[in-house]
Amino acid sequence: MATVEALVAGPITADTVIDQAAPSKRWGRLGLLVPAGLLLIIGFIVPLVIMLWYAFTDPSVGFGNFAWYLGDAVQQRILLRTFTTAVNVTVICLLLGYPYAYAMVAAGPKLRAVLTLLVLVPFWTSLMVRTFAWVILLQDHGPIQSLLATVGLGQIPLIRTNLGVVIGMSQVLLPFFVLPLYAVMTNIDRRLILASSSLGAGPITSFFRIWLPLSLPGVGAGSLIVFISSLGFYVTPALLGSPGNSLISQQIFTQVNGLLQWGRAGTMGVVLIVITLAILAILALVIGRSTSTIKGVR
Repeated sequence: MATVEALVAGPITADTVIDQAAPSKRWGRLGLLVPAGLLLIIGFIVPLVIMLWYAFTDPSVGFGNFAWYLGDAVQQRILLRTFTTAVNVTVICLLLGYPYAYAMVAAGPKLRAVLTLLVLVPFWTSLMVRTFAWVILLQDHGPIQSLLATVGLGQIPLIRTNLGVVIGMSQVLLPFFVLPLYAVMTNIDRRLILASSSLGAGPITSFFRIWLPLSLPGVGAGSLIVFISSLGFYVTPALLGSPGNSLISQQIFTQVNGLLQWGRAGTMGVVLIVITLAILAILALVIGRSTSTIKGVR
């Protein structure tokens, strides 16, 4: 009977086998996403929900925590200082990281290996060790102050200042800018530069008309990583800065660990996330319009 039913159903073709195997393959692919999905839920969604819960319910249900935060001039200055510091760190990483990534691409194999090793070494060193090294370098009678005095610049306060925080954070986050930019630069076709030279363009024109626009995706990726990481940085600002120039991460720690104000800490986190998402949305809109304009010109 089974043979008769199979003959009545029609011939078995390759398309039939693929259609029958497609559901199992689809479920198999979805199964591979389960570990990543669980990690996302446990590591991001659940803490975010808890933070939102405390922001609206502790110590009482309502918008009292948001009214306190938005009406406190001190907290507004800290929030502005946090974003200003993040912008400064991003700009410094851009100014230092772009030439470095370009040198990695333009260098020979041996020099490129050395430059890559220098970028990777900080990942093998503890963040605490690197930050304490900056404490020694930036202290009032440290090596940097001695160097400044030698060249005639005098005593410039570095430790326990926002300038010292920016210097330390820039050094820590610089590899996170260089590596994405280097990955993009390695995929740029060098023949485009040779073609522009053959058409009469000089090195500077070729750089600004060809290389720089093609490397902008790497600049954007590295800048976003550095900027977002700077907003939530805690260790380096806590060790190199002072309570007078604290950032929002230090205020959140104080509210939770010192004052046990979980609702206010949650409110700070919510405000920081909302503003960050708004900035990312604006940047995505600007980049999208710029891409559309370039395509229209082409």
